[in-house]
Amino acid sequence: MAQADTVSISVPTSNLPLRLLWQGGLIVALLLLIVIFGALRPEVFLTVGNLRNILEQVAILSIIAAAQTVVMVAGDFDLSVGATATLSGAVVASLLIAGWALPLAIVVGLLVGLAAGLTNGVLVASLRLSPFIATLATMTSIGGLAYIVTGGTTLYGLPEEFFWIGQSRPLEIPMPIFFAAVVAVIVWVVLRFTVIGRRWYALGGNQDVARLAGINVSLARVLAFGVAGLGAAIGGIILVSRLGNATPTGANHYMLYAIAAVFLGMTLLRSGQANLPGTLVGVLIIGVMSNGLNIVGVNSYVQQLLIGIIIIAAVALSALRTRRH
Repeated sequence: MAQADTVSISVPTSNLPLRLLWQGGLIVALLLLIVIFGALRPEVFLTVGNLRNILEQVAILSIIAAAQTVVMVAGDFDLSVGATATLSGAVVASLLIAGWALPLAIVVGLLVGLAAGLTNGVLVASLRLSPFIATLATMTSIGGLAYIVTGGTTLYGLPEEFFWIGQSRPLEIPMPIFFAAVVAVIVWVVLRFTVIGRRWYALGGNQDVARLAGINVSLARVLAFGVAGLGAAIGGIILVSRLGNATPTGANHYMLYAIAAVFLGMTLLRSGQANLPGTLVGVLIIGVMSNGLNIVGVNSYVQQLLIGIIIIAAVALSALRTRRH
């Protein structure tokens, strides 16, 4: 009887530190930012109060970025999440000023966000429009609706009971942090342990293969956009409560930061896929960088420049990681 030959394959380990750095570069970047700003202004940056400030500042971004993550897991993206957050918050504010009950106003605001997301899903999945074109168009239209709802002005005079959502501090922890934690856990559980979460990952891998596997691709994509719209609405409502007013463009800037956070998070995995843990680390990087730059006196224009550079670097790293995988 012939005996099978055994082949021994040796794996070079000389570049192991480089591979570890490549794999954990996002974590290293976050730690490096903390070390740099901690060294520059330790008496301000390295305090419990400042840590609480950073978490409060990124709480709303983490909610919107988590919603964006769902869409990008499914292989799409949504440029309208910022405008949707603005419109949902403005609708709630206008209804409260008109005398509506708080729970009913919030439900309507959430439905507005859900409707915006589902509309994006239908345009992309059913009418087969490009996600970029479809969500760019809806971003413009939703932005116009926000101006109509607010009358192009800032809405004040919100009832005091609405402010607990964004301004209360149970256990000396800002309430938006609790909301962000709850949303993050829900999104993580859905993506990790549910059938629809696995289907979204299958879509992100290859839609044709997912279709052959029996997945209703159109429905799954519509649902992903619906989740993005609902998440954006939650973030927008919390933002209005935190600020105590609603403006026609209040949450628009969150779109860019959310996409940046997701792209940063994509570098955490060898496959280059969107993933919630990576997104949250990306959110922290943006929050730490913004907070640190403010502390050392760098103006907001430079911060915008750096965010753009971060997006380019994150997309490039994600593409390289995908090719290697």
